[in-house]
Amino acid sequence: MDFEFSDDQQRFVKEVEAFLDANDDPDVFDVTRENMAQIVDTPKRREFMAKLGEKGWLGITWPKEYGGQEGEGVYEYLLNEQLAGRGGPQIGKGVGIIGKTLIAHGSDKLKAEFLPKILKNEVEFAVGYSEPNAGSDAASMQLKATKDGDGWRLNGQKTWTTSAHFAEWYWVGARTDPDAPKHHGITLFLVPLDHPDITIREIWTMGDERTNEVYFENVFVHDDYVVGELNRGFQYISEALDLERFTMFTYSPVAQRLDLLTEYVKSTARDGEPLKDDPITRRQVAELATEAEVARVMGLKFVAESAKGGAPPTCEAAEYKLFTTELSKRLATTSMDIAGAGAQLRVKTPEAPMAGRTESTYRYTVIDTIGGGASEIQKNIIARRKLGLPKNF
Repeated sequence: MDFEFSDDQQRFVKEVEAFLDANDDPDVFDVTRENMAQIVDTPKRREFMAKLGEKGWLGITWPKEYGGQEGEGVYEYLLNEQLAGRGGPQIGKGVGIIGKTLIAHGSDKLKAEFLPKILKNEVEFAVGYSEPNAGSDAASMQLKATKDGDGWRLNGQKTWTTSAHFAEWYWVGARTDPDAPKHHGITLFLVPLDHPDITIREIWTMGDERTNEVYFENVFVHDDYVVGELNRGFQYISEALDLERFTMFTYSPVAQRLDLLTEYVKSTARDGEPLKDDPITRRQVAELATEAEVARVMGLKFVAESAKGGAPPTCEAAEYKLFTTELSKRLATTSMDIAGAGAQLRVKTPEAPMAGRTESTYRYTVIDTIGGGASEIQKNIIARRKLGLPKNF
C-alpha cells in the first residue's frame, strides 16, 4: 500500500488547518485533556462542531441520499487526526457509531429523525454498553428489556457512560431474550436521557473527567426506537466497536507527546551532562519513535482495508487499538522516568518538565487501554479471528 498522501489529500489537510486556525479557542481546544478532548461537552464545543457540519465535514463518508459526500475514508481520518492534534472535539460517536449503524440497520423513521441532526450536530449521544458485571465483555450485559404492549420496559444499570450528563439520547443495549446464548438476545434502543425514570449519578476518574452510572427504573421505550432487528444488537455493537477502536483513539496526540519528550531530551542536562548523550535515554526515545511509526502505519492500514468496502476490518481495528493505546501508556511511563521528580507536578505548571503534560498523560492513558474494549479483549479478537486459535473454555 502507498503510505503517502495524494496532492488532493494534502490540500484537504491544509484547508482543515486553516479552518482550525480561524476558529482557535482555548475553550474548545485543550490538548492536555488527551483522548477525552474529543467529547462535545460544552456549548462552545457544540457550536464548533456545528461549523464542521456546515462545511460538510461531518458526513464525508456517508451516502449522498442521507446528506453525505460518499467520500473516501482517508479524508475522515485526516480530519479526525487534525482535530485530535489540536485537542479539539472529534467526529467519532454520532457520525460513526450511531450514524453509520442507523444507515446500515435503522428504520426509515430513525434515519429521518436522527441522521439530519447528526450532520448538523444538533444532537449528542451517550453510549451504554458497560455494566457493573459486564465491562469489556459487552455480550454479558444484563439490563433487562421486557415487552409491554407497543414498547419495552427497561430495568437495570449501566456504568462508565461518559456523556450521560450532557447528551440528549442514550444508545443503549439491553437483553430482550434472557434464554438466548449471551451473544444473542441483545437489542439496541435509543432512549431520551431526560426520561423521568432514568437516574444519572456522577463518577470522577483519575484523569479529572466525569463519567456516570445510569439507572433504569421501569423505563418505557416505544417499538419505534428499537434499532434494527430484535436480538441482533450485539452484532451491531461489534460492528460499531470496530469503528470506535479506530476513530476514538487517534495517533496525533501520541506523536505530539513524543515530540515533546524528544525536545525535552535535546534541551535538558542532568548532572552537567546533556540527556541526549545518555545512551539509555537515547535507546528509550529511539524505541518509542520506532513504535510510533508502527502505530501510524497500522492506522493507515485500517483506513486502506476499510476502503475496500463491507464491514469494518475487525482484526486491523483491534491491532491498531491494542498497539497504539499500549504505546501511549509506555510513552507516558518513559516520560515520567526521564523527566524525574519534576514530572509529578500538575499539568500546566510552567516550571514543570514539558509544562506538566507528562503528569496528566500518565493518568489519562490508563483509560485508553480500557475504553472500546480492554487490551485483553483486543488480544482475544486477534487470537481467534486472525490467528485462528481456539477459544479457552
